[in-house]
Amino acid sequence: MMKLNPNYKDNLKKIENLYISAFPKIERKPFDLILEKCNNGSMEIISIQNDNNNFLGFAIMILHDDMVLLDYFAVAPESRGQNVGSTALKLLFERYKNKRFILEIENTEIECDNLEERKRRKSFYINNGMSLMPFKVNLIGVEMEVLTHNCEVTYEEYYSIYENTFSDEYCSKIELIKIVK
Repeated sequence: MMKLNPNYKDNLKKIENLYISAFPKIERKPFDLILEKCNNGSMEIISIQNDNNNFLGFAIMILHDDMVLLDYFAVAPESRGQNVGSTALKLLFERYKNKRFILEIENTEIECDNLEERKRRKSFYINNGMSLMPFKVNLIGVEMEVLTHNCEVTYEEYYSIYENTFSDEYCSKIELIKIVK
């Protein structure tokens, strides 16, 4: 069995190390900022663990109104390919069942070095019940597609998550780039 543990502090170093190794520098927020936002209640770090409390991965969420944004989600390398991601995602859906569940993935429609990886990631989320929203965003220099689970969200609602959580300077680096017809 697997569980989500919001008391992440026992695994903080493992979470930080996986965060640094799993996400490109351009996409990472300062980890101290994430911890600060957790302390004020606008973000949440969740450790993904098995019944023996072994660390399997993490989820970092931004909470705002009736929405939750899965900001970062990573499975430890030794736990990949074992259905950990799908199971953890289902547990996250259950944990936040009363909120609109949102996430971003790197754009799968532009040429890049990791296009196959991006397409696999998109398939993973679609196969686990997520749906594409009809807009794309430039998030601090990275083109992103926005997905939701059993709900819809407008660009303005999506943007309000960041506006409520981060500085005006940070938010000035987020823009709508494409309405998908």
